[in-house]
Amino acid sequence: MNILQNIERWGDAHHPKWLDFIRMLLGIFLFLKGIEFINNMDRLIVLMEKSEFLGSISLGILAHYVVFAHLVGGALIAGGLLTRLAALVQIPILLGAILFINSDQGLFTPYAELWISVLVLGLLIYFLIAGSGPISVDAAMNKEE
Repeated sequence: MNILQNIERWGDAHHPKWLDFIRMLLGIFLFLKGIEFINNMDRLIVLMEKSEFLGSISLGILAHYVVFAHLVGGALIAGGLLTRLAALVQIPILLGAILFINSDQGLFTPYAELWISVLVLGLLIYFLIAGSGPISVDAAMNKEE
């Protein structure tokens, strides 16, 4: 058995039910953030323009990727369907938000979004390892088999 199967088995065996509600809230938060990005697409592109790292990438395409990943990934995470894949798609976005977008704000400014980004990244990494849990579409589909 390879290491990924061991991680998946461990995550399925050690997943308390109360963490499923945290997963659902995380998915809803990401989905709502995607809607916010749709409503403020020009502000999202302006935020990305501030970063010198993203200079050679088409910012319009990147902004649409962020919106699509947040909407679809948030819905998948909230429902518990393909949670590991949805979390994996979200992680580069959150790393970019932490390293290139929110890092200039500082940790101790009031209402700093950096803390929210770090918290969401930590939760995404956890659900990438632990999976969707017993209260999810994945678990319901596995019971039918």
